[in-house]
Amino acid sequence: MVAQAGKDLLLKLDTVGDGTFESVAGLRSRRLALNATPIDITDAESTGRWRELLAGASTRHASLSGSGLFRDKASAEKVRTAFFAGELRAWQIILPGFGTLEGPFHLSALEYSGDYRSEVTFEISLESAGALTFTPLT
Repeated sequence: MVAQAGKDLLLKLDTVGDGTFESVAGLRSRRLALNATPIDITDAESTGRWRELLAGASTRHASLSGSGLFRDKASAEKVRTAFFAGELRAWQIILPGFGTLEGPFHLSALEYSGDYRSEVTFEISLESAGALTFTPLT
């Protein structure tokens, strides 16, 4: 991946469940982690008691965290509603110079903070909740 402006990583939400995504926030900082937890098949007869892993198998997981400002009052309300409903929602993450990751996520944390001399900001955490699709940048 070549150098890209961090502000170009976008977070979008399918607010009505029809496959139409809209940007909901301006994230000032963000982090996307893709993980593949291996399946351990070590047993008493494993050579030298070394750990053995099942080839081609893992539990895949994605998480996104970020902080910033909501786009507008309506966007803040949509994210807040998704959190309190506890629903799995379709989210889309646009990775500049790389592609798009899309699928169901659980909104696991929503935090607000502010300084009396500045605006109210928020922090958000999303955890994958099903199969994700990746569309590479063409």
